[in-house]
Amino acid sequence: MESPEPHIDWRGAFTNAEVNRLHADAFDTGVFADDEWDWVSQTEQHSLGWVTARLGDDTLAGFVNVVTDGFVHAWLQDLMVDPRHQRSGIGVALVGEVRTRTQAAGCEWLHVDFDEHLRPFYFGACGFEPTTAGLIDLT
Repeated sequence: MESPEPHIDWRGAFTNAEVNRLHADAFDTGVFADDEWDWVSQTEQHSLGWVTARLGDDTLAGFVNVVTDGFVHAWLQDLMVDPRHQRSGIGVALVGEVRTRTQAAGCEWLHVDFDEHLRPFYFGACGFEPTTAGLIDLT
């Protein structure tokens, strides 16, 4: 499906309900209630910023959170695009805005982790490079 050109906004306004719905659609999970996953408080307290992508009808079609160590490192967290609008450039536009804003904030490194099937998106379309990293499953 071809998507209209989205409006990309650094620290754009959003509601918990909008992001919880988008998260459920993008990651094929259940919808969390506002008191279960409070995106507004989370981003205000722990993020360098976030980026919203809205369509002409004001629908939230994309979102990404950006966390930082407060110095030179930033991380993409929870990049999500409405499945009806994936492969339309919204994800690349979100990452592009993050790259511009984190660089302007003085960050020197932008990190991301992702599932294997997303390698072409992150390495090809967005310009990330492979690194060696580690992960401990704490569940």
